[in-house]
Amino acid sequence: MIRHLLATLALAITAGAAQPPNILFIFCDDLAYQAISTYGDKRKLLETPNMDRLAKEGMRFDRCLVTNSICGPMRAVIQTGRYSHANGFYNNSNSRFDSSQPTFPKVLQKSGYQTAIIGKWHLMTDPVGFDYWNVFPGQGAYYNPPMIENGRQVKYEGYCTDIIGDLSLKWLDQRDKTKPFMMMSQHKAPHRSWEPPARLLGFDNDRVYEEPESLFDSYSGRSKAVSDHDMGIDRTFNERDAKFVMPDRMTDEQKKAWNAYYEPRNAKYNAVAPTGRDLVKWRYQRYMHDYLACVKAVDENVGRVLDYLDKNDLAKNTVVILSSDQGFHLGEHGWFDKRWIFEESLRTPFIARWPGVIQPGTTNSQLTSLLDLASTFLDIAQAPPMEGVHGRSLVPLMKGETPADWRKSLYYHYYEFPVPHRVRPHYGVITDRYKLIHYYTPDVDDWELLDRQEDPQEMRSFYNDPGYTDTVKELKGEITRLQKQFGETVPPPRFTHGNKAFDNEPQPPEQPKGKGAGKKKAGAKKQ
Repeated sequence: MIRHLLATLALAITAGAAQPPNILFIFCDDLAYQAISTYGDKRKLLETPNMDRLAKEGMRFDRCLVTNSICGPMRAVIQTGRYSHANGFYNNSNSRFDSSQPTFPKVLQKSGYQTAIIGKWHLMTDPVGFDYWNVFPGQGAYYNPPMIENGRQVKYEGYCTDIIGDLSLKWLDQRDKTKPFMMMSQHKAPHRSWEPPARLLGFDNDRVYEEPESLFDSYSGRSKAVSDHDMGIDRTFNERDAKFVMPDRMTDEQKKAWNAYYEPRNAKYNAVAPTGRDLVKWRYQRYMHDYLACVKAVDENVGRVLDYLDKNDLAKNTVVILSSDQGFHLGEHGWFDKRWIFEESLRTPFIARWPGVIQPGTTNSQLTSLLDLASTFLDIAQAPPMEGVHGRSLVPLMKGETPADWRKSLYYHYYEFPVPHRVRPHYGVITDRYKLIHYYTPDVDDWELLDRQEDPQEMRSFYNDPGYTDTVKELKGEITRLQKQFGETVPPPRFTHGNKAFDNEPQPPEQPKGKGAGKKKAGAKKQ
């Protein structure tokens, strides 16, 4: 308590002279680094000039990794700076965030910051530590979404990404300008089912996107855990994903624009009725149009916020960080979604701009993580650190300095199974070159070793290769060391949701009740 009072007093003394930096955290859901042009994916899927601008004026982190590749758990990791097993939020199916535990917004509040969160929250309990919050219930809706503003239910008309942009600008304009601020502007997009705004339907002029090399991965020689999944473009892509089902809550005007774009294209699909590989190719093209249109809308709203900072003389003293709760598969291995320790899922975009501290146009290749964000935010604000965190401040890296003891490996653990995508729980260790993974369920007990140097596409396991015996032994020792360091228990302990106790077996999520629910997958009858 005394430390917090001293920090608040220090802020009061320096107010008006050298106010601590403002912090603007722009956060997306399922934003793949491959979709951001500054990351240089060879498919050149989309131009993102505003995200690229942040990179040109700041630092692009090229190996920012997550610790549990799924939405809610990574949001809990960011709030606490602690792994899922320590903060208690394991999965999206039956976890609830314990808001009584220490979080970085609480510390910033006590240190004199005005705090706000707008957009997707997805932690099942009300936000705590924020002077203002206006969040989606659950996953949120793309069109005309209901929201909860400081405990009061409200509804907005429009497209969710634009609404988050509007509300973020409104709060920035009406905030207490005598205090430094920390705002989390958190987009739903580009989360499944990738529903674009009407203005961007057809933005790509029916472009044919280059397919990833591993679109038709056969999973040959791999664990059953890798092949027996339910998140494939070939097997899991449903009618809503394919836009044969219209989103809920749309106005007549929105429906008109939607139908004008999709109906003629869907008619062409029905006339051809593709099957097999042709069906996968068709779905991939539809997926890319819809997903990338959602990302483009986010990029436009990133630009709106950056322009506001410039026009209101805030850019020089505001740290802007752009990231996502994890990466996302854009057809690699035949997948959409995340969850895996594979690179596209594990690696999240992370771009930071801090005028006067970060040298513009720089990159960083160290192993970093969203686990580091809580410590980083507090370090930027010169606020007291939280005890018991598992991450480290990225500020030294932002300054171009790499501490001699910076991590050479990162521990990972994914828990949610069997629904919604039948991705087996697995834990492992990641280094600059290798990933050693243990898949564990009653029907699967397998290890795999990935070598990104020899196999950048991660389509082969080297675990049983005699040439890797010493590597496997060393990495197993590293897993044991990290589990001990962070107090990990495998498998996770029982935990509760409401008054009901669960083991690590999430319950099926409530199915959508909108038009088209329960229909066959697009083209499934012809496979």
